[in-house]
Amino acid sequence: MTEAAWRPVARSRAYELVVDQIEEQILAGSLRVGERLPGERELAARLEVSRAAVREAIRTLEAQGVVRSSVGSGPDAGTVVSAVPSEALNRLLRLHVALANFPMRDVVEARVMLERFSATLAAAHADEARLAHLLALLEAMDDTGIDRERFNDLDTDFHIAIAEAGGNRLVADMTIAIRDSTRRPILRGLEGLGDSWTEVCADLRHEHRRLYDAILAGDAGAAADEVETHIRGTSRWLPGALD
Repeated sequence: MTEAAWRPVARSRAYELVVDQIEEQILAGSLRVGERLPGERELAARLEVSRAAVREAIRTLEAQGVVRSSVGSGPDAGTVVSAVPSEALNRLLRLHVALANFPMRDVVEARVMLERFSATLAAAHADEARLAHLLALLEAMDDTGIDRERFNDLDTDFHIAIAEAGGNRLVADMTIAIRDSTRRPILRGLEGLGDSWTEVCADLRHEHRRLYDAILAGDAGAAADEVETHIRGTSRWLPGALD
């Protein structure tokens, strides 16, 4: 493995340049998941920046899910290269969707693209445990006394479970991030349905069952079509989705 090569950075925007150097080492294969970065004092000396710049860079990378940092002197102390893309993607997408940097119609189209593929993979690869989990979520959504927030949480879990059942980690993480970013907008849409909630809830249950049946039967084409119909149907409640 190539040893990480650190070089001094310019003092202007020092923490950003520290981030750039750490990212360069990761992309070059010099730093891998589980490996520890030099200590704060040592890294600051190597890069000829302040320890404050190093701390800010580490905080930035932690927010991106690239490293995790622990204080103290034990074996778990220090900053370690990690890999938690789901958490980082979720945080990023939730904020940008909330700020409308991604138009809702674009979010819906991204969901359709990803979840069609997730449903296709699930139909081909879902094992008995994954299928049982999907069925348990459906049964929980069948509770006649369920409120909209609980239903929406279970609906989110159902779509995430389909993504995870496909066996492609990257597709699953991207699907999870997109679906989780729409949790709140969908809930607001459900809350705005008024008295039609009961009818809509019954329709959603029926759509979920059709999707589950296609996955259970191993019918990839039907599963993909069912999830697209479902997503496009629910998007009518989301402001901006049909613009």
